[in-house]
Amino acid sequence: MAARIKKGDQVLVLSGSSRGTRGEVISVLPKLEKAVVRGVAVAKRHTKPNRTNQDGGIVSKEMPVHISNLKLVDPKSGKPTRVAFRKLEDGRKVRVAKATGEVIEG
Repeated sequence: MAARIKKGDQVLVLSGSSRGTRGEVISVLPKLEKAVVRGVAVAKRHTKPNRTNQDGGIVSKEMPVHISNLKLVDPKSGKPTRVAFRKLEDGRKVRVAKATGEVIEG
């Protein structure tokens, strides 16, 4: 399956507790078909004190969201759009916003 959403993309959450929220993709987990989005699906995790985290305590952490619940935001119009793929004259395969036809860099 081709990567329609990549790290650094701006996305809109379509469903779940964070519905309607926009955020930047921090990381993508292709085998699980999930992505971690900044400020979306934040959960509290209790951590013990250890070498890296001296104090321990309750830490907020972004949890993965299924890619089907995300929609890419068009860089030109700022609205959510579907993604298509197109080959350029030089042979490169690029992502294209369906709404405007704009090439999505990244």
